[in-house]
Amino acid sequence: MPDTSLLSPFVVKLGGGLMLDKDAFTLPPGAATQLQNFEPDINGGYRRITGFTKYDSAQVGGSSGTILGVHIYKNQVIAAQGTAVYKGSGSGWTSIDTGRTSAGRYNFVNFNFDGTDKMIMVDGANSASSYNNTSVTDLNASGAPANPAFVEVFRSHVFFAGMSASPQELVFTAPFDETDFSAGNNAGSIKVDGVIKGIKVFRESLFVFCEDSIFKITGSSQSDFAVVPVTRRIGCVDGFSIQEISGDIVYLAPDGLRTIAGTERIGDVELGTVSKTIQPRLDNIDTDRISSLVIRGKTQYRLFFPDDSGAASGQPGIIGVIKAGTEGGIGWEYADVRGIKPSCCASGFISGTETILHGGYDGYIYKQESGNTFDGTNIQAIYRSPDFTMGDAGIRKMMQRIIWNYDNEGAVDSKFRIRYDFNSSDVPQPAEYDLTTGAAIAIYGFTTSTYGTAVYGSSGTPLVRQSVEGGGFTVAVRLDDKAGSAPISVKGYQLEFTPGGRR
Repeated sequence: MPDTSLLSPFVVKLGGGLMLDKDAFTLPPGAATQLQNFEPDINGGYRRITGFTKYDSAQVGGSSGTILGVHIYKNQVIAAQGTAVYKGSGSGWTSIDTGRTSAGRYNFVNFNFDGTDKMIMVDGANSASSYNNTSVTDLNASGAPANPAFVEVFRSHVFFAGMSASPQELVFTAPFDETDFSAGNNAGSIKVDGVIKGIKVFRESLFVFCEDSIFKITGSSQSDFAVVPVTRRIGCVDGFSIQEISGDIVYLAPDGLRTIAGTERIGDVELGTVSKTIQPRLDNIDTDRISSLVIRGKTQYRLFFPDDSGAASGQPGIIGVIKAGTEGGIGWEYADVRGIKPSCCASGFISGTETILHGGYDGYIYKQESGNTFDGTNIQAIYRSPDFTMGDAGIRKMMQRIIWNYDNEGAVDSKFRIRYDFNSSDVPQPAEYDLTTGAAIAIYGFTTSTYGTAVYGSSGTPLVRQSVEGGGFTVAVRLDDKAGSAPISVKGYQLEFTPGGRR
């Protein structure tokens, strides 16, 4: 039995998220070279994400057709499918509009001009429509846009954009009347120098995202609305990537994710993207299928870009989390998400509870942040560390044990592996170990550990000491969670080893 007093410790505090822009020798120890379905936790470490379940056991419209839009309005879920729009509260779907031209993706906005909560929907194929929870009114008066794709309410006017016949134009209603497009009543239109990809109200301005530029509309009425350039050097590839989060706007630019706060600073674009660490994930994605949402309680942004390549388990997306920096600033940490294939997304509040939804290509609406599986399919979660040299790549490390620090939200059913020398086939690689609270670890088929396994602390924040075998000049750790158990939040671990020979 080795003398544990002679063990050298190497402590890893997890944080930094997925990093694909650095080599093995420059990665921070707490970063990850693989981080799938583990979300960077605002409280530190990495947490296996929660699953999703069906919002309603019934398909929208009773069919498997793709969901074209999902929205939250008056504590109800609005869902568009085919040529109709439905509402539901979790026990069936009621049609609110039929006979529409089959469209692409929907945009929605809630507003209240006269004491009545209303909703406007646009889809790029039909006239805009308003809904007051009783009836739908088509907004097709003289001067109305024919087929807008984007809608926002700004300074008590409804603004529309994304018309196929006038892609550089914004059309706005008279104040406090979504049905009035009369110039004599202070309705009107504005043109910008670029094809509009999305619009968003933010900080007393209406931001207009174009293919190669960004503008903002300032002022308060038809008489003083003005177009102010934000940047003519970068644009937005798809309006469905635009989200407000943590006092800023994030959007997908041709070179990655950017923020409006960064874009508006002096000369802006030199500041670069906020997604540099994961840029390979955003290269050459299918922008026709983009959807996004925010989870406000986690300062989290999720961007999905599914494709046609195989099962849902392989469908790509990313999680971005805004975290406080070490010097009072903020930073982004990222992870991959696999196994969620939305056709559209929405987040908002139902009866005061933040609710995260996505529509499927199968006719169902799903509720994210619900359950421990992806609607019955186990979540495949992976964390992989950098390859640690522990300060000296020339010294062989004979591993003795690892001490895990994690929070568990239920039974823990995870596995971990230790890999040596970049998983070289020339070096013996130990078998997979169980990560369980209080269970002895079987090493190479034995039922007892080399010198014991122990658990310290409460069940909520256990420190689990587990013996391991093998050695190498570099050491990497991989954690897999795939059994459908409750989420585990891994805060860090300590690797303990005895120094071996120098090469």
